[in-house]
Amino acid sequence: MAESEESAPAQAEFHRVLFVCTGNICRSPTAEVVFRTRALRRGVDNRVLAASAGTGDWHVGTPPDRRALAHAAKRGYDLSAVRARQITLLDFDLFDWIMCMDRSNLRDVKVMRPSAYAGRLGLFLDFAPHAGLREVPDPYYGGASHFERVLDLIEHASDGLLGHLFGPPSAR
Repeated sequence: MAESEESAPAQAEFHRVLFVCTGNICRSPTAEVVFRTRALRRGVDNRVLAASAGTGDWHVGTPPDRRALAHAAKRGYDLSAVRARQITLLDFDLFDWIMCMDRSNLRDVKVMRPSAYAGRLGLFLDFAPHAGLREVPDPYYGGASHFERVLDLIEHASDGLLGHLFGPPSAR
């Protein structure tokens, strides 16, 4: 088999995922890093690109919320390199998966979605049906337990999405 034929399936299995929340300082940067870390642990990190954005522009350029940083760090996730940004039309060209944290985010993103967008746009927790929720709750006005719950949900949804994209971990 020619070298170009061997590399074609690997290229077809590359996935670009954008996680979206409201301000891009709690949920979506957490999802970006958790998803990327769990992909690394599964050995598929070279087959994914993960990023995050917010629907609003209030926090553009700032790091994640200090509580999100602290709770993620307790589980071995380093969010410190992430900086908030707002979703743009270019993201629809760059990402084949746009995963929203809640229905409000999904509505906002659908409004700006170009008609030619052929990627998958939906709720991130659809990949964690056993969680019993469809939306990742915003922990911003909550306490420590809210940030821990968000991490639990994001870990489950990340594993679910990775399983959807690449099959069960033992199948690699």
